Amino acid sequence: MSKSWLALTVLILLSLIPVLAGAARLGELTGGAAPTVHNARFLDSPIPVVIHIISVTVFSLLGAFQFVPARRRRTNRWHRAAGRVLIPTGLLTALSGMWMAAFYPHPLGDGGVLEALRLLFGSAMVASILLGIRGIMRRRFVAHGDWMTRAYAIGMGAGTQAIVLIPGSIIFGSTHELSRTVLMGAAWVINLAVAEMVIRRRARRLPDRSAGTHTHSTNPTGITA
Repeated sequence: MSKSWLALTVLILLSLIPVLAGAARLGELTGGAAPTVHNARFLDSPIPVVIHIISVTVFSLLGAFQFVPARRRRTNRWHRAAGRVLIPTGLLTALSGMWMAAFYPHPLGDGGVLEALRLLFGSAMVASILLGIRGIMRRRFVAHGDWMTRAYAIGMGAGTQAIVLIPGSIIFGSTHELSRTVLMGAAWVINLAVAEMVIRRRARRLPDRSAGTHTHSTNPTGITA
């Protein structure tokens, strides 16, 4: 298995964590689940969480395939079409997540600092997508790809958070506010650090990065508007 396909497999597996959790939540919302401390806020106002679940599912799973170079080279038309789906779903992912952080009641273990982190990284995701759009409009394809890579890394935060929260839940309990805040923030930082490594590695492979910013063939992700 090539490195690109291995990366795709890892991204798909990481995406399945929030996707399956979202599917379970949709089942609650459509199946007449009884209100509990965990789902009451979603039952009271289901539209934001439904938008979030659907947009996250599309953005995470479809976005993973944008990191397979062979697919981009063979099916550039498909790649562009996928990009036109990914940009609005990415924005919906970030904006709906920020809405829920700001207006839903805090669940057990969440506090003001974690809410601020959600708003901070949600804003960073929106800004990254907008900068990616600006890059593609200016035909700066490398910059476009770099910003969309950062946006994808932030959007995949939930998968990484589910993993890093396991030791914290075992040691401190699932509702320990400080550990949840630190570990969830760390998950976003980890994802962004990996994104920067990918961006730097890609830059070393390009023969002339400054020239490549205006060359369609060097588009590193091709997530196009």
